[in-house]
Amino acid sequence: MLFDSCFWKETSVDSSSCRFSPLLDVLQGCDFLTELVQRIEFCLDSTLSLVLDRASKKLETIRRERRRNIEMLESLLKDTASKIFQAGGIDSPVVTKRRSRMCVGVKASQKNLVPGGIILSSSGSGATYFMEPREAVELNNREVKLSGDERAEELVILGLLTSSIADSQLKIRNLMDKILELDLACARGSYALWTNGVKPSFSDSYSSSQSDQSSDYSVYIEGIRHPLLLEQSLMAEDSNIEASEMPVPLDMWVKKDARIVVISGPNTGGKTATMKTLGLSSLMSKAGIFFPAKGRPRIPWFDQVLADIGDHQSLEHSLSTFSGHISRLRRIVEVVSKDSLVLIDEIGSGTDPSEGVALSTSILKFLASKVNLAIVTTHYADLSRLQSVDSRFENAAMEFCLETLQPTYRILWDSTGKSNALSIAKSIGFDQKVLDRAQEWVEKLLPDKQKERQGLLYDSLLNERNLLESQANEAASVLSQVEGLYSEIRLEADDLESRVAALRTRGTQKVQQELKVVKSQMDTIIKNFEVQLKNSKLEQYNSLLRKAEAATASVVAAHQPNEITFSDDESQSLFVPQIGDKVYIQGLGGGTVATVIETLGEDGSCIVQYGKIKVQVKRSKMKLVQRGINETATSSSVKPKGRTPKQRSAAAETNQSQDGSVSFGPVVQTSKNTVDLRGKRVSEASYELQMAIDACRPYQVLFVVHGMGTGAVKDCAIDVLRNHPRVAKFEDESPLNYGCTVAYIQ
Repeated sequence: MLFDSCFWKETSVDSSSCRFSPLLDVLQGCDFLTELVQRIEFCLDSTLSLVLDRASKKLETIRRERRRNIEMLESLLKDTASKIFQAGGIDSPVVTKRRSRMCVGVKASQKNLVPGGIILSSSGSGATYFMEPREAVELNNREVKLSGDERAEELVILGLLTSSIADSQLKIRNLMDKILELDLACARGSYALWTNGVKPSFSDSYSSSQSDQSSDYSVYIEGIRHPLLLEQSLMAEDSNIEASEMPVPLDMWVKKDARIVVISGPNTGGKTATMKTLGLSSLMSKAGIFFPAKGRPRIPWFDQVLADIGDHQSLEHSLSTFSGHISRLRRIVEVVSKDSLVLIDEIGSGTDPSEGVALSTSILKFLASKVNLAIVTTHYADLSRLQSVDSRFENAAMEFCLETLQPTYRILWDSTGKSNALSIAKSIGFDQKVLDRAQEWVEKLLPDKQKERQGLLYDSLLNERNLLESQANEAASVLSQVEGLYSEIRLEADDLESRVAALRTRGTQKVQQELKVVKSQMDTIIKNFEVQLKNSKLEQYNSLLRKAEAATASVVAAHQPNEITFSDDESQSLFVPQIGDKVYIQGLGGGTVATVIETLGEDGSCIVQYGKIKVQVKRSKMKLVQRGINETATSSSVKPKGRTPKQRSAAAETNQSQDGSVSFGPVVQTSKNTVDLRGKRVSEASYELQMAIDACRPYQVLFVVHGMGTGAVKDCAIDVLRNHPRVAKFEDESPLNYGCTVAYIQ
């Protein structure tokens, strides 16, 4: 109400001369509901918690009667309590209220001191009764009735006041809105005084003389400080704030024709803070708030401020850093208008620099024709060069002191800043060798050397392509040769069965011819013997018999090998018989050759077979004629035990040709002599290769396919081949066998 009286006193004075006329205009035409206020003040106390007696005549009468009744009741009960105390019925006089009725206290054993009294309650121990005397019953009944009448009358009065307030609801809300507007205006004024703010003006409604230099700028703000940073400094406990602790003032001068301002400079140099300062100043101007600056600042009227500042990545929505930025930019482009202010921090970051520059350039050129003003920060030097080809672009840079290697947080207009990443890294103690190498790369990546590098790169790519083409042609030639060789081997393999059958037929025919010749010779000998026997005498019989035996022996000798062929360098001490070997057995006849069918022990004894005869023979009674070729019997028999290096050397000598070189099987890859290790783990590949080597026949060629891949399986295979005792040698992969190593098994 003090405000109301002051308000009406001010309105009695000429409003044109009143300094508060703008504030008074806010409340013009408002109904202050003075009658309602006066009525409420008349009926209620200042705390609005008690209905006064004067609110109604009935309430005043009820309360007067109630006070008189209470006085009579209290006087009666005090006399009764004193009498009880004097009679020893209680330790001290007690007058209290129980069940909304006044009563006295008396010992339970002395309740007869209150004749005709009513027990209302007792103490917790039951030793004291609270009794209502017979004389006080009527007074208590009257007190209860008057109390109810008083409460009913208070509710009637409050209901009438509430109805009056409800009828004035719209007027009260309108008045509250006006008071809120007035309070906000006062708050804005207090904030302006606190921050030493100045009143901004809008460029659209600004008129100036031609001598005013600021007329060439759409944004003209001198010495503005970031409002939030300034508040933190002002709210410090130390009221004596030094100048070094205050935010650095910024000068913002954006030309009228400029639509895009590209701010570059070092990290932590103040680019983002500068951009935020302009955004806050525009919002404060629209809200009628003075901002901390100097002179007469001017700023355009922006219908909306659209910002992409900070990292908007989200694991929940599967957004990377770049995805978060580009999503926000897409929404900005969709809602932007001619009067919008757009703020973009680190445009095009988070992806490949070349694509980031291309995308950023396209976005900025689109915004240049769609917005009033856009402020962007960047580390891309290519964006700063857009000013030279498009007048709608303007550059600004954050100052960096090369002496102290620290940013000054001052903005330089029409300048291009450097990131100074190497200088900042040097100031924090980074390794100088790393910085020198980085400086070399920076010099290589300078724009004037880009074309030279591109030319060198193009020549390198051409040479690489020519090399690949020549290798491809060579590979095609090798492939054609391999295909021809494969065709020849395939034809030879197909013709192999017919050749074997022909050789068998030829051998059978030769044996039959020899049998006929031997039979005819034997017949001739028998006939001559019979003829001579008839013509001879008994004493000539023995000489004829000896001649016949000699002729028979000469025929047998003519059709048997002259001598048995042993291995040239095989010594008897190193010979180890194996299943399938052809051996000469001493004691079975001069030309008897048997086959080893079973080995018995370490001493080299074994069982040999000649025709249908099987004999156990010691190693000392045998000599090797030919190594066995029936590996089926070998693989089905007892698995041969490992041999000593000396025995392996002896075994290798048995397969040497006449020129001293070991004779292995043909180097032709088939499914039976190939082990494929591709797609296996190192441990699995090692086990598979060892099993394949153990299953190989002596002097067999094994193709180990390990593939290219990471090289782990190949290294494992080479290590196994290098250390396995049965591997005589192995050949690395060749142009004909990429990813395959050929091993020669003893």
